[in-house]
Amino acid sequence: MSPIWLQEFWRLFMLMLSMGFIGLLFGQTLLFLLITTLSYIAWHLYNIYRLENWFLNNKLPESRGIWGEVFYQLYRRQQRHRKRKRRLSIILKRFKRSTAAMPDAAVVLNKKFQIEWFNKAAKKLLGLKAPQDRNKLITNLIRNPAFATYLKTIDDDKKGIKLVAPNKPEIMLNICVTPYAGNQYLLMANDISPLHRLEQSRRDFIANISHELRTPLTVIQGFIETMRDNEEIAMKQWQRPLLLMDQQSARMRNIIDDLLFLSRLECCETLENTHNKAVNVAEIITSIYEQAQLLSTEHNLTLEIDQNVTLNGDAKELRSAFSNLVFNAIRYTPAGGDIKMRWYQDAEGKHFAVHDTGDGIAPEHLPRITERFYRIDVGRSRDKGGTGLGLAIVKHVINHHDGKLRIESIVGKGSVFYCDFSR
Repeated sequence: MSPIWLQEFWRLFMLMLSMGFIGLLFGQTLLFLLITTLSYIAWHLYNIYRLENWFLNNKLPESRGIWGEVFYQLYRRQQRHRKRKRRLSIILKRFKRSTAAMPDAAVVLNKKFQIEWFNKAAKKLLGLKAPQDRNKLITNLIRNPAFATYLKTIDDDKKGIKLVAPNKPEIMLNICVTPYAGNQYLLMANDISPLHRLEQSRRDFIANISHELRTPLTVIQGFIETMRDNEEIAMKQWQRPLLLMDQQSARMRNIIDDLLFLSRLECCETLENTHNKAVNVAEIITSIYEQAQLLSTEHNLTLEIDQNVTLNGDAKELRSAFSNLVFNAIRYTPAGGDIKMRWYQDAEGKHFAVHDTGDGIAPEHLPRITERFYRIDVGRSRDKGGTGLGLAIVKHVINHHDGKLRIESIVGKGSVFYCDFSR
């Protein structure tokens, strides 16, 4: 018990004792005790009234005893609260000034994704208007199905989403929504139009140059084949150079075909039409397995497949991705090694996995292994006949099917390539 409460207890005890003694002298002990109790209660009610009046009119009352201590402690708390409020107000003003000067759009959303505040850049990039757009749902102003889907998965997706700016088709935005303070969200949007145009120019250049190279390369291959088929004695001395020319031109043709395929994948932002079709993945994988058996008799190939698991997508693209993984495993696994193909489903989704007992991939190479033309060992990769584009194709195909390419590898023991699909 605190000292103030102890003092109040003794004050009440002495009051009741003295009034009881006086009542005893007059022969009205109960009456005097009742009057004392009612007076004590009235005093407390009066101080409660003064406390309420303080809250309403902000006038600090004066009192003694326990109520004087209550008023004093509440006053101290009020002063501390005001100081904290002033500090928070200063911090908030600084935050608003700093975000107002940012070139990126910043929007504060509540737990229902209603707009609470936004800076000047949000007016320009997102077309928001003050004050009429405050307290409105952000999805009513950014009307894009992909954005609405993104808001449902913001806890899992940390990369953000690329969208065309509302009412400004010439501007491409990267939007990222981050939860904070338990029940609020901060939306950040930055203009990536220059980068987007640069990437588009790069894709157009690769597609165009690939198309332009394809025709003359086809002509060159035709002449090489004609010369190789010539049985004249004078041509025999050129058989070796012609063979090498034929091999290198075929390799260039494969590279061009892969580049064109990648360009088509990158140009297709969505695959809604094809992804509505159910694909018999088991049939595709079985076909790849049979081709792999014919291609390599020096490896131990095994297949574990669930015939009942299907996937919505594009059969041609899935075949390309899966075959790239399988033939890569054959290409980089020594003779006598084991290669296992699996197609299965669990609580997390559907998975295609290729296990091999090859040389494995060092950890420093894993982040870049899916880049175009990235090679761990340039000479070894060329000797194996790879184009350096296979894993890039796999990654793009899996991404277009709302999946994820996952790689686990231990140097000297082998690798496992997973294609994880959530649907």
